[in-house]
Amino acid sequence: MTEDFTGKDSSFSSNSEVTEQNNLLSFGGRRELVHCIRMMTRKVDMRSDTVTKPTETMRAAMENAEVDDDILGCDPTAARLEAEMARIMGKEAALFVPSGTMANLISVLTHCQIRGSEIILGDYSHIFIYENGGISTLGGVHPRTVKNNEDGTMDIDLIENAIRDPKFDICYPTTRLICLENSHAHSGGRCLSVEYTDKVGELAKKHGLKLHIDGARIFNASVALGVPVHRLVQAADSVTACLSKGLGAPAGTLIAGSKGFISKARILRKTLGGGIRQVGILCAAGLVALQENVAKLENDHKIAKILAKGIGEIKGLKVDVATVETNIVYVEVSKDLSITETELLEILEAHGIYAMQEGPRMIRLVVHHQISEDDVHYALSCFQRAITGFPAENGGN
Repeated sequence: MTEDFTGKDSSFSSNSEVTEQNNLLSFGGRRELVHCIRMMTRKVDMRSDTVTKPTETMRAAMENAEVDDDILGCDPTAARLEAEMARIMGKEAALFVPSGTMANLISVLTHCQIRGSEIILGDYSHIFIYENGGISTLGGVHPRTVKNNEDGTMDIDLIENAIRDPKFDICYPTTRLICLENSHAHSGGRCLSVEYTDKVGELAKKHGLKLHIDGARIFNASVALGVPVHRLVQAADSVTACLSKGLGAPAGTLIAGSKGFISKARILRKTLGGGIRQVGILCAAGLVALQENVAKLENDHKIAKILAKGIGEIKGLKVDVATVETNIVYVEVSKDLSITETELLEILEAHGIYAMQEGPRMIRLVVHHQISEDDVHYALSCFQRAITGFPAENGGN
């Protein structure tokens, strides 16, 4: 006797069942077969730390949240979250906005209220690459990029050389802002040190500029470096912190800065359509994220290192384990392999492992609090078998 892929004894299948299975296994039925396999396969989603689902505690907090009209400035749960984030950041005030992209856009436009202003930022920064050119499209702000080093920093002298000479403003745009990103996503979640950030802050003050930190994963950086968040962003005039990445809330980013800055940012939030009436429902989940999930980031980083080390031991796959500082792992797929990165991702997905292509021969995996160490070991076994070949029912490959 043999078993089909449903686990049934095929010797007792009816003629109609056999015909149906044969149709399923035909060329035209392969898509349905793959779908069936996926439905039966364990799912480990490491495309991003944005794929987390709200915890039961979050759902309960959202259900029971005390709310009011935040546009009128009186949603109590939003006020609690904003006050808590301002305290954590060591800033005077904070503002909840729907997304990290909007948070960075509002921050840049608040600092650069005169169209034609210029900001200095990394050529691999999230604001420059992944935010749809919003600062230019909506704010008339000109980005001047400086090369990002592999660790996410920009050389201090290159930043200073990029600052426009105000004496030649008849030709140059006016430099008003420097932007950093911590942790730096495109560099594999690398962390900017306090010492480096302080130096950039000193440079900004020297030239009368402002400093903004895109802190989408600032809590990851804080945990990895063992430095309180408020100290990491002390030199910044504004900072953002995402709730829906490693902290696992369903939505939201906070902007923190001075009271005057946040007052202007609140008006821009409304202009951009980011004002939400009873936003306390979302803010309730954000409060739970701060209370419960910051402590989980250390384990995320530990598991990411296990993942990185394990993949790096698979022939044909390369990971620079020393650069895995937080929860992001980049995998280089060797040209010597018989499969491409796209084919590898397809094979992995068919067995429940979800990752993202980051470029030619490059794959990105991101660990979050809903990925266990057991999930990582399962993923490693799938990577290994994807390279060596999954065994078929007849023992072949």
